[in-house]
Amino acid sequence: MENDELLYWLALRFVNGVGNLGFKALLESLNSPYDIFQASYQELTSVSGIGPKTASNIKEFNGWKKIENDLKLIKQLNIDLITCNDKCYPAILKNIFDYPPIIYVKGTLENDDLNIAIVGSRMASTYGIFTTERLARELALNGVTVVSGMARGIDSAAHRGALSGRGRTIAVLGCGLDIVYPAENKNLFEKIARNGAVISEFALGTPPNAPNFPIRNRIISGLSLGVVVVEANERSGSLITARMALEQGREVFAVPGNIDSHGSRGSHKLIKEGAKLIENVDDILEEIMPQMEQEQNGCLPDVQKISSAVMNENAPAEVPPRTTIPKLISNLNKNEEIIYNVLTAEPVNIDLIIEKSGLNVNETLNCLLNLELHDAILQLPGKLYKRKEP
Repeated sequence: MENDELLYWLALRFVNGVGNLGFKALLESLNSPYDIFQASYQELTSVSGIGPKTASNIKEFNGWKKIENDLKLIKQLNIDLITCNDKCYPAILKNIFDYPPIIYVKGTLENDDLNIAIVGSRMASTYGIFTTERLARELALNGVTVVSGMARGIDSAAHRGALSGRGRTIAVLGCGLDIVYPAENKNLFEKIARNGAVISEFALGTPPNAPNFPIRNRIISGLSLGVVVVEANERSGSLITARMALEQGREVFAVPGNIDSHGSRGSHKLIKEGAKLIENVDDILEEIMPQMEQEQNGCLPDVQKISSAVMNENAPAEVPPRTTIPKLISNLNKNEEIIYNVLTAEPVNIDLIIEKSGLNVNETLNCLLNLELHDAILQLPGKLYKRKEP
């Protein structure tokens, strides 16, 4: 895609209030980012989910100089900006509800990749590291690309294992691609970029702030045919990734640990709820074999139809310890309180939440994730949310 086109794509990504869902709705109605910026106020407000404030933000956008400078820096850093209209945008990722319209890529993405994600604890045990490296290496030797988040512990072990098997691996970051996090993974970052890709939906300069990681996790699962959880305690964010994988129609696997280990209680919880217990790489391969055969025949696997996970769809992956509702409310920020007050004991669709709260899509999704992490709300199938009973 030419720089002139990318200018409008990147600019629209920076317009306050648009977000991933708004971007998608605008593209469906108005064809291209260039056409969106040329559209009238009335045409913009006629698009579902685009209110007067967001339409005004589009019409009044004046950050063109910054966008031009960002494009220059992207080129200097040898980063590719891939839009959802590009042929090399991962087809499997476009199956998820709120796929990013733009991803930053260092390395190469291949649409014939068969991806499996491996996630788990940053404070991994020797057993967890060894098991992860072995599984990742054997997956790579079988032609499977390993996806993870390049964090300390299990994530880093997954990437190292794939590289040792001379396979491809993809790291999905919760920060801009001009930031290596954690810093000690600089060499690993470069190896992954040479033998796969390091990607992010976050703009250059975005720091690795905590709220970014649950957002990042949906990309890890969205890129993959299945997610393997190696070690996770009951508060692990890996449980959120597993729940997202299930909602996206992906397989969920878990490696058992010592029954006395606090670090494996989350993994054991997943197994109790229906995740497939993994003892070796064959347990993974036999589940994804139909997709591998379809890929060899030139057919894109339909991950929405082939998932066989039987976990309870209404069961949340509860991360922090239970918080009483009165105490929770006192700890909410302004936007989270607005979202919490919109919700009731009955399920509410995300579009209605956005409309009633007056917040943009990204603000709403961040608040919902934080409320879910605090065990205050439940997410149900179909992007429905409800308050959790005290």
